[in-house]
Amino acid sequence: MLSLALDDHRRLRLFEERDAAELYALVAANREFLARWMPWAQGQTQENTLEFIRSGRRQLADNQGLQTAIVQDSAIVGSIGYHRIDWDHRSTSIGYWLGESAQGHGTVTRAAWALVDHALSVWKLNRVEIQAGVGNDRSRAVALRLGFTEEGVLRQIERVGERFVDHTVFSMLAQDWPASPSGSGAHVPGAVGSPAPRS
Repeated sequence: MLSLALDDHRRLRLFEERDAAELYALVAANREFLARWMPWAQGQTQENTLEFIRSGRRQLADNQGLQTAIVQDSAIVGSIGYHRIDWDHRSTSIGYWLGESAQGHGTVTRAAWALVDHALSVWKLNRVEIQAGVGNDRSRAVALRLGFTEEGVLRQIERVGERFVDHTVFSMLAQDWPASPSGSGAHVPGAVGSPAPRS
């Protein structure tokens, strides 16, 4: 199985269908915590979780990005991935979540760095976007630690439970992204290169 080490204990890897039960158990154990900011969390089922994994595999096959498990030692502790890729305009966005007990150790920052670096250095995209709910300080902190620029606020862009949530938009452009210390981009597991030109 292809994977990308973040350090000695944490890595990213592609989801497999057999991960559905473990991933769902993580969501169920963190449902209240996740549901504050993730509209899908409250009603998530194991069947929905399996479809998410299958959808991520189709996304990869269609050259539209990928979804990865965040693994600590041997346990899945969260997920990070690209929403989609706009190859015409060379842009994408990323989303992520982490179980409550795994918070506070820089895990998402490391994982997000790997995906941003791959998008800009390997796929040669021009823009990566992160949206974070206003008030979701941990999610906002990831974008700021990576040096993203805060562009503005989308008012009441998402319904979470019975409330509408504003999102702050953060972006990173290729011209502003620092080169990795090794001089080459971090390769994301199983990812493909740029697509053939479209007619």
